[in-house]
Amino acid sequence: MQRFTAEAAEYREIRRTFWGLATRDSKSWGGYYRASLCAIYRHLIPEGAQVLEIGCGGGDLLAAVKPAVGVGVDFSPEILDGARTAHPALHFVLADAHALILEPQTFDYVILSDLVNDLWDVQTMLKEVHRYCAAHTRLIFNFHSYLWSGPLRLAQWLGIATPNLPQNWLTRHDMENLLEITDYQPLRAWAEVLAPLRVPGVSDWVNRYLARIAPLRFLDLANFMVARPLSKARPAHPSVSVVVAARNESGHIEELLVRIPDMGGGTEIIFVEGNSTDDTFEAITRAITRHPERRCKLLKQPGKGKGDAVRTGFAAATGDILMILDADITVPPEDLPRFYVLMVGGQAEFVNGVRLVYPMADEAMQLANLVANKSFSWAFSWLLGQPLRDTLCGTKVLWRDDYERIARNRAYFGDFDPFGDFDLLFGAARLNLKIMEVPIRYRARRYGETNISRWRHGWLLLRMVAFAARRIKFV
Repeated sequence: MQRFTAEAAEYREIRRTFWGLATRDSKSWGGYYRASLCAIYRHLIPEGAQVLEIGCGGGDLLAAVKPAVGVGVDFSPEILDGARTAHPALHFVLADAHALILEPQTFDYVILSDLVNDLWDVQTMLKEVHRYCAAHTRLIFNFHSYLWSGPLRLAQWLGIATPNLPQNWLTRHDMENLLEITDYQPLRAWAEVLAPLRVPGVSDWVNRYLARIAPLRFLDLANFMVARPLSKARPAHPSVSVVVAARNESGHIEELLVRIPDMGGGTEIIFVEGNSTDDTFEAITRAITRHPERRCKLLKQPGKGKGDAVRTGFAAATGDILMILDADITVPPEDLPRFYVLMVGGQAEFVNGVRLVYPMADEAMQLANLVANKSFSWAFSWLLGQPLRDTLCGTKVLWRDDYERIARNRAYFGDFDPFGDFDLLFGAARLNLKIMEVPIRYRARRYGETNISRWRHGWLLLRMVAFAARRIKFV
């Protein structure tokens, strides 16, 4: 049990008594703000997750995300009595955030909503949370912007907002520093809720659109942050599955099989043949026969498009790490260990190749394609909240268990992506995976023709930008 100093113990007791007596009337003017938080967290946390909320109050926010396992922690027995009555399917624990004592377990998400500005020692709390985190756990914070300290005091004096005790008023920089010194990595930071009071026909529109664009987003009430724990165990020598979608690539197959390196605890190569008009299927069969030392599978693609081929290959994969490699060898297979090292070292959870750093080989990419790639990269970086220089590079790497979580939540986006790149990028962004990029030297293909239609697929990409804006940015 954490030993409090006398001053800290007094601070804790004052707050425990205060919050135990504070009115939690959902019909008050603060009800719209709390409802807004529930909507935001429902977007951030997929249904059916294992969720821990520290400082859960009456449990309404925890219940709103519809967890499969929901554990709420609060230090006020009076508040928890009401929470247990209102939400009998959830489990509530009486404990202090500075001294968490829970059953041994880990959670997918930890919610810390309007908590850190009220704590005696945020650093101690973050250390306590580590015991209940796995490598994939995400901590989600929201805390009031300091710009709102004056308006909130005025609202409390007028009786519009719930009264409060003196706050810490942490900034984003303060929180990033606290996370880093307690072995977490900040992943995303943004602001929400420009209009905290309900004005019919106005507040929802303002908070959905204006609150997310500059310069008005700098005036938002709530700062949000997502972080992940570091130093959490993954497999020591993870195995690898390399999925190669091959359509009309007969001339590359033998070279691919020779050049793909062995990595980690073993590498399997999964060819997914896409109903070619040349002899690609036969070429793969011959190459596998000539190289019995390689662990290979050959699958016939059931549908159309690279996205369908990738999903078919991933469904048959047994490796801990899943890799996509284009069959045209425009990305050298010898670069795959660079992706592997980032995954095993924990620096990344999703690694994307980027072709736009080094000079390209002649005829590797036409000027119009290059301009389009840069434009779409800028757009998707803004939409996803993480920098991406090359959304369309075919080489992508992620953990199999993270892919399975993306697949389970695929219904949120639907079957919209024939390429497969955006299905994975959108899913990774929704799970707040740490995305990193590896620069590669992009080569021109030596056999066959590209399967990309510049104008038809370009129009499809524009539609995806609009789709992502609706499903990720302006929700």
